[in-house]
Amino acid sequence: MAVLNVHERVLAASSDHAGRLIDGLASPGDRLWPRDRWPAMRLDRPLQVGAEGGHGPIRYVVDAYEPGHSVRFRFTAPHGFVGTHGFDVEALDDARVRIRHVLDMRVEGPARWSWPVLYRPLHDALIEDAFDRAESQFGGQVQRPRWSGWVRILRRLLARRSRAARVQ
Repeated sequence: MAVLNVHERVLAASSDHAGRLIDGLASPGDRLWPRDRWPAMRLDRPLQVGAEGGHGPIRYVVDAYEPGHSVRFRFTAPHGFVGTHGFDVEALDDARVRIRHVLDMRVEGPARWSWPVLYRPLHDALIEDAFDRAESQFGGQVQRPRWSGWVRILRRLLARRSRAARVQ
């Protein structure tokens, strides 16, 4: 099954300033990834082609990186996620940019049900939280939307599972 999932937000920022959000991904000073609410994005070295890592159970390798403009990650896990996801910054004018996250993949095997039921709602909430962080970096007044009931249930279930795994 083919999946194309696109999120975007217009920010009141220059291309240079917004591009730094991408450049800081997985760094100690990361101002884009919502690590206060979600598993942190971690890479085995600074952001560059070939860096490996992920967040939570999602694993990937940096496939392409154009500093200040875009980064593309290729999935290595979970099993059945075949494709990429990444961030891009596009200048609209001197004072506005569009930040975009594109997930373009094929789901196979068990991922055909786990993507729509489990991963997609969590992914959508995480990316919107990331874009809220981006907007807040440039003075935007973010009205944090509430997560859906399903996302809140999934997060509680996953938190319990994570706590139980740490105890063992």
